[in-house]
Amino acid sequence: MRGAIVAAASASALLLAAGPAGAGEVIAGVYAHDVTFLGEAVGLGAAGKEGGANIHLGWRSDRIDAAPDWMGGPRAHIFISANTAGDTSYVAAGLSWHIPITDDARWYVQPGMGLAYQDGYDMFPDWRDPGLSVEEVNRRIALRSERIEFGSHILFEPEIALGYRVTDNTSVELSYVHLSNGQIFNQGKNEGLDEVGLRFVHRFGG
Repeated sequence: MRGAIVAAASASALLLAAGPAGAGEVIAGVYAHDVTFLGEAVGLGAAGKEGGANIHLGWRSDRIDAAPDWMGGPRAHIFISANTAGDTSYVAAGLSWHIPITDDARWYVQPGMGLAYQDGYDMFPDWRDPGLSVEEVNRRIALRSERIEFGSHILFEPEIALGYRVTDNTSVELSYVHLSNGQIFNQGKNEGLDEVGLRFVHRFGG
């Protein structure tokens, strides 16, 4: 639960810092953690080991008009994801793109890409280390079926959301987030994490 507490405290600080800016959007959501049903469909996959739910709290900027044209008008995003069962929590930041898909712009898709830092395991401790107690050996062996071995604390964070604008200032999004090192931050272990959930978006200003 330590990771969830740290993440929740960090999220509170994040929202306090974002609020006075008077621009952008606050994001809050609940996600199913380490789901496996999407892996076969999208080719990414998850470990399917961890439990609990993840609470997402974050902020998304307005369109960055100063960005080069070739970037397509991205928005910056940052969020904390805290696991309720004490499994992997993380913080992520990156860019996303708001793409209306209906004439009235109420329905939209929002793909994104970022980097994340996770507070779980990069590599599991070796259960064959000398001098370990039987309890510690068993604990280390159990990790292999209970926790994700990401291979790195720094991970890629692709995501996509289908959103609906309920009012001028409120939207709801069905969101998918994936974490993995892509065999770039580490060569070898690359267990991934998939999360799917609903998030609510409140926009500041008009």
